[in-house]
Amino acid sequence: MVLSVPARARTRLQPLLRDADEIAHMRAAGRVTARVHEAMRRHIRPGISTAELNAIAEDVIRSAGAVPTFLGYHGFPACICTSINDEIVHGIPNPGVILQEGDIISIDVGATLDGWVGDAAWTYAVGQIPASTQRLLEVTEAALWAGIEMARAGNRLGDISAAVQQTVEANGFSVIREFTGHGVGREMHEPPEVLNYGQPGTGLRLRPGMTLALEPMVSAGHWLTDTDADGWTVRTMDGSLSAHFEHTIAITTEAPLILTSP
Repeated sequence: MVLSVPARARTRLQPLLRDADEIAHMRAAGRVTARVHEAMRRHIRPGISTAELNAIAEDVIRSAGAVPTFLGYHGFPACICTSINDEIVHGIPNPGVILQEGDIISIDVGATLDGWVGDAAWTYAVGQIPASTQRLLEVTEAALWAGIEMARAGNRLGDISAAVQQTVEANGFSVIREFTGHGVGREMHEPPEVLNYGQPGTGLRLRPGMTLALEPMVSAGHWLTDTDADGWTVRTMDGSLSAHFEHTIAITTEAPLILTSP
């Protein structure tokens, strides 16, 4: 689940550094979120409701001995966020929302296991989608991997941010600027915030033990957003399609460790 930019005033500035045992606990929580995404891949299809997907996700999480991180978070009423087409983040599952052929849907999920959080999002095609929409998904995922590649000890947060932005804008899309990635650990939202745009060589220096949720959110049109009357669902202001990909990672002395992979 993403962090809104205004929330920066409510967070500590310095991230916590996790030791090997703590990162192992986070890896276990991350595997639960990965299982949810595996289930989503199997079940997303035309005709299924977002409420059904939420029920499947909750079953996977609780069967693993974890609890849904999102459920009740600042009043959020579900276990996953289901954001369709022009919805960027925080879409609320609903039995009346039925997926249609050609839709895209972002599934964002958090699982808390033994007090540690795993947080991951992926955008899925519903049936067959146009080539232009597929390209949006591919570029957004590529931006995530570009950011992960720069998440190395000695680099700076701006190196991650710039890699994401450059990947997105080089392909003619826009980075959503009003919401960010974030630190994660015992709480879902910890410092630092991780912008998806910025300048290389700027910001906090990355250190082994930092655990971050990197999550590019990309619009096929403009990056300005609007929030629905429900107070949660964020969509592109111009109605353009949006995609969202996220992994929780740990900074190590070598390559970044992806904690939410299967």
